[in-house]
Amino acid sequence: ERVGALQIVCTNAERADIVLGHVKQQVIRPMYSSPPLHGARIAAAVLGERELRDMWKVELKTMSERVQGMRTDLRNALESIDTPNEHGVVDWSHITHQIGMFAFTGLTKDTVQRLLDEHNVYLTKDGRMSVAGLCSSNIEYVAKAMHSVLTSK
Repeated sequence: ERVGALQIVCTNAERADIVLGHVKQQVIRPMYSSPPLHGARIAAAVLGERELRDMWKVELKTMSERVQGMRTDLRNALESIDTPNEHGVVDWSHITHQIGMFAFTGLTKDTVQRLLDEHNVYLTKDGRMSVAGLCSSNIEYVAKAMHSVLTSK
């Protein structure tokens, strides 16, 4: 595993740019190009032993179902309080039609910024939300926050 820090003091900004270029090329790039083996070894151990692989499959299914459940819960919460999407329509079906740990909400950059500023709800600026970060105790808060910013433009 990789830990540590590298500090380089240079005499001027020009020299610092040159050194940074060398560090990126000779230190950082090889680290990303040659990742450590421990992750691959863990995966090989889990997938290579039937009992561990079966346990992993059960856990993977559980996690996948939980994320899909959060999608459904968010959609239901938004639609139950008549939250319009960015087009003014109460339809959040696109959230449940997607798969994976992130959902594209369709929210604009300005709406996303208001969610952050007014409600401390974090999304990427393009409106992607981490569905895996949702849970039963925060779904209602997130839905109400979205409703608030979408109905008070």
